[in-house]
Order: sequence, then structure tokens, then C-alpha cells
Amino acid sequence: MPESPTEAVVLAALADLQDPETGRGVVEMGQVHDVRVSDGRVSLTLALTTFAAPLWSETQAQCAALLRQKLPGARDVTVNLAVHERPPERIGSIGLAAKSVIAVGSGKGGVGKSTIAAALAYGLNLVGAKVGLMDADVYGPSIPHLIGVNQRPAIENQKILPIDMDGMQVMSMGFLVAPGEAVVWRGPMLHGAITQFLRDTLWGELDYLIIDMPPGTGDIALTLSQLLPLTGAVVVCTPQDVALLDAVKAIAMFRKVNIPVLGMVENMSYFISPDTGKRYDIFGSGGAHKKAVELDIPFLGDVPINIQIRVRGDEGRIAGNFEDEATAPYLKALYYNLVKNLATARREQPPLPSLSVLG
Repeated sequence: MPESPTEAVVLAALADLQDPETGRGVVEMGQVHDVRVSDGRVSLTLALTTFAAPLWSETQAQCAALLRQKLPGARDVTVNLAVHERPPERIGSIGLAAKSVIAVGSGKGGVGKSTIAAALAYGLNLVGAKVGLMDADVYGPSIPHLIGVNQRPAIENQKILPIDMDGMQVMSMGFLVAPGEAVVWRGPMLHGAITQFLRDTLWGELDYLIIDMPPGTGDIALTLSQLLPLTGAVVVCTPQDVALLDAVKAIAMFRKVNIPVLGMVENMSYFISPDTGKRYDIFGSGGAHKKAVELDIPFLGDVPINIQIRVRGDEGRIAGNFEDEATAPYLKALYYNLVKNLATARREQPPLPSLSVLG
């Protein structure tokens, strides 16, 4: 009969379990607490950062599996979760406190880029990450309409207070101009607006800042690359060849300004008839996936044409897409795959320093 494990043995069994954000061992970083061993039963608390919120359940399961594998004397294993505080460093010349800044772009308009950007941000916020959503599509801001918010932000000590949307911080030119009013600016004014949105907005401490880019290959990507180190970009397209041609141009633009491409999303990928269940490839199918493989870019997922996604976007109820079993799995896959890829990349790089080294 195997002996009941001790606390030291439990910690040793978890020595190789890495924190998804830092790539360091959770035991080394002091993220394993309240270890209790009694009569072959093992329980502990695993503390993970909100940055890794989409991976909490997966990491919890990995922790439990490791204990069962390495501790044959454990008859029952319980892994509880808690939040491990790891504040972001300030980045860029504007001093933004964010761990990851992700631009969402497209080669052309009309592919649902803003819908995907809002879904990524809201999904990350929903699972517990600290998220900001910045609408950098100055000429055609869609974010206020998609999230159902239309109010002017307040000013505090000459800083802009972003709009709080269920805990997500949102800023858009659409909050500052009257509905239907056109913004007619040249490049320098555009650069100044984007700089102000980043520098003069009280974003707080963020895990993710999602930036909804204008469509096409304008100069906002260059502006952003000069202001702060972007984690990377997500490119949204539809399956047909003409959209893919423009998406390839967007990818080339990001690479030209040294912004890594974190993945492609194929929106309006296909249509499933709600009456018959039959699938219709209205714009073709799989084009973005094939192009992602060809360009050695991660494919984050596809989102089918769904009437309710359109309806909820028109009504400013994008949050409802995460409560609908017909739409939620596709949108959840996007932010899960994005964060999973970031965590995988972190494991392959030197681990981030501990907080004691940073401070």
C-alpha cells in the first residue's frame, strides 16, 4: 500500500508545472498555497494570474493530473483556484500599464473586424481578465454601437475616464463626436488622436488592450508601432479570394512595421440553415485557414454567418453571443486559442523575471 504523501512531496510533484503567463514554475513563484495532506487526501490552492484566465480550467486539470500521476498514495485530489496578483509593467513612451496589446485589423472593410475585436475583448473580460477595448477606427467607429454605449467620457485631472462596460474599459472616437458627424482629419491629427487615446486615458492596469484598427493598410499601424511595443496583431477576413488578397496586404503591413501576426480569423465562414441544418458555403470555405498555413500564421478559428450575431450587433447586445450555444463556442475558441498561443510562445522563451526582480 503506497504511503500517504507529505506536503514536501506534493510540492516536488508540481515542480515542473509552469504558470501560463510567466513560463516559471508555480512552486518556484509561490503560487501553490494551503497544501493539506490527510489520510491519502490531497488538497491545495493554485493561484493563477487574470492574464491566464482563459487557461485556468486547463491548468487546474493539469495540476490535478500531475498529482495523481506522481502520487500513487493520493486517493483523492482537490485543486482550488485563486488569483495570483502580478501587476503589469508600464510600456512604451506613453507609459501604458498593459501586459499585452493586440491590434485587430483587416485588409478591407465589411468583414466583421469590429465585431471580432469586440468579441475578443468581451470574451476575455467575461472569463476574468482585465481588459481595455480601444476603437482606433477614427473615421468609422463601430464599437459604441456594437456594445450599446453612447455617452461622453468624463474628464478627471485632465485625463479621460474610459467607459466601463461590465468591467471592461472602452474608449472610442464615437463617444466624442455626434452620431452621423464625419471626422475629416489628415495624418498628423490622426496620430495625435491615437496618441491621446493611449496616453491620456486612465486605462488602469490591464492584462489585455484590444485595439480595433481601421480597415486597410493606413498609417495607424505605424503610429502604434512607434508609441508602444505591440504584442501582435489579429487579422480578420472572409473566405473568398478577393478578401484574402487584401488580408495578405494587411499581414504584410504589420510585418513591415515589425508587429507580429498572432493569428487569422475567418469570419462569415459558412451558413447553417436553422430550418434544415444544411451548410452553405456562401463565400467559399477554408480560405483563411489555408492562407494561414501557407504564411505560417496561427489560425485562431472560424465564425459562421449567424443571424443573431448580426441582430445583437445592431442592437448593441454583443454580450448575448456568449450566452447562445449557437454562437458562443466559435467566439470562445478565438480568445482561448489566442491566449493559448501566447502561453505556448512564453514557454518557448526565457521565463519572465519574478516580481522580486522587477521591483
